[in-house]
This record gives sequence, structure tokens and C-alpha cells, in this order.
Amino acid sequence: MLFGQKRILITGGAGFLGSHLCARLLGEGHDVLCVDNFFTGMRRNIEGLLDNRRFELLRHDVTFPLFVEVDEIYNLACPASPIHYQWDPVQTTKTSVSGAINMLGLAKRLKVPILQASTSEIYGDPTVHPQREDYWGNVNPIGSRSCYDEGKRCAETLFFDYRRQHGLHIKVARIFNTYGPNMRPDDGRVVSNFICQALLGEDITIYGEGTQTRSFCYVADLIDGLVRLMSAPADVTGPINLGNPREFSILELAEKIIAITGSRSKLVHKPLPEDDPKQRQPDIALAESLLGWLPAIELAEGLGPTIAYFDALLREQGKSTAAGTKLFAGH
Repeated sequence: MLFGQKRILITGGAGFLGSHLCARLLGEGHDVLCVDNFFTGMRRNIEGLLDNRRFELLRHDVTFPLFVEVDEIYNLACPASPIHYQWDPVQTTKTSVSGAINMLGLAKRLKVPILQASTSEIYGDPTVHPQREDYWGNVNPIGSRSCYDEGKRCAETLFFDYRRQHGLHIKVARIFNTYGPNMRPDDGRVVSNFICQALLGEDITIYGEGTQTRSFCYVADLIDGLVRLMSAPADVTGPINLGNPREFSILELAEKIIAITGSRSKLVHKPLPEDDPKQRQPDIALAESLLGWLPAIELAEGLGPTIAYFDALLREQGKSTAAGTKLFAGH
């Protein structure tokens, strides 16, 4: 093994974020062990990595113990969109909690650093805006989204208890809305929903009035934040918010996507889902001061390659898309 080269385990490695993290770490010269049970991960996301001799794929469910030898662990395994984590809410909670216990146990045995991909859902429907890491949140513990929200909150508890009780080298990242290539077209998230509807010329579904806000971070920026957090000194444990603090209304997002795709889709409004947050914006002062991290890619810039990815994916599925020619001119 070359100096500085590590063997790195990424759970959920065939998922949206995991596949980009695999590619980033391979590009830095590391060996990557990608673990996924393919509940939401897609083989398509990692097909381009399979011929790399430093990449290894293992089909495994993190709710069961895993015995491997690695130098670092990124624990990204968990369905992250409401449509997927609500499909089997008990399994979602088990993935967050039992998965965390199993990966923490592995990290403890190997005495290696471990990073937990937590979420902005920790904050629930926040009464504080923007959200800082010292805000404890406003979460419904028995709602339809609770399997994910509370599962991730419990995972954070476990990570810090392992640090206090066993001196484990932990990192916790609270990830805000992220978008980019390798998202699933059926994940029910607002960016993928709007893009697919616009490309197919369908009505764009807006829940509520569309005045609720989100902050959208391009995937390359987010992955850079995760790598910086893992590389930070051991006393930088987090939790640290990672996301783009630029805030957009859902209505603004829909209008941008229609403009870029050249779609003739119309906007239709439906009732707001249960416990859907009205505002979501990260305070990233900690990430900036401790990691030197700031997102660099603006929404309009990141939407171009994201829309191109979905356009290619839909065409592969034999669907005719309505993407305007300017999409492929580097918009």
C-alpha cells in the first residue's frame, strides 16, 4: 500500500451520495470497499467503478454485523427520501440504529475513525431559522416521518456515547438537501420530481402554495465537506451542518427547472404532506471555521448536469423527453 493510501469502507456506497464519495476517494488513490444492500442504491451508479482494481463491491445489509479490515468508515446506509423510508418504516429505524451499532462496533474493534451521515431532518419543522447545530429541533416522535428523523437522532446519540464511553474517533455530518447526478428518478424528492415531470412534459406537482423554502447543495460540494470533516483533527467531531445556505422557495425551484429544460409543464398544487418543514436553511459557520468549507456551485449551475443526467436516464428507459436544446449547450 502506498504512503497515505487507505482502505475505506462506505456503507450505502451504491446510493446517490455514496457513489460520488466512492469516486472521489478512488480519485485520491484510496482502496474503497462499497457496501450496499441495493434497497435504494443502484448498480448503475457504480458501474463505471467496477473495473477499478482498487474498488470492491460487497452486497450486505448493515443491520447485520460486518467483519472486514479497513482504515476508515463512512456510514451512509439508510433510505433518505420519504417515499423510500416510509415504505418500510421499521426497517428504516433498524438501519439507522442497528446499522450504527454494527458500524460503531466495527470501528471500535479496528480503532479507526467513523463518520455518520446524519440529516437536517434532525431539526424537524424548525422554530429557529437558520438552523444551528446547537438547536435541538422540533420533531414529531410518532409521525409518518419519525422512523427517519428519530432513527438518525438515535444514531447521533450512539455515536457520541461511543465516543464518551470508548474514546472512539467519530464524525457527525448533518446533511441538508443535496442534488445532482445519480439520484433516483422515483425517490420522491423535490428536485428529481420536478426535473422528471418537466422533462416528460407532465404537470409539476407543488405541495401547498410552494412558499416553503429549501436550501439546495450540489453533490460535489457536499462530498467535499464530508471528506474535509473526516480529515479534520480528532477533536472536530461535529455535529456539523453541511449544505448550501442559499434559500429558495419550492416555486422558484420549479420555475428554474422549467426555464432550463424548456418544458411546457404547468404547475399544479396539492395539499402539504404531514410534518413537511416550512423552512430549511443551514447555518454553516462551523463548517466554514473548522473545515474551511463553503459550497461553490450555485443552483442554476448544478441543475444543468443534473437535468442532463435525468434526461439520459429517461431516454434509456425509452421515454421521450422535452429537454430544450440549450440544456446540452453547457447551460
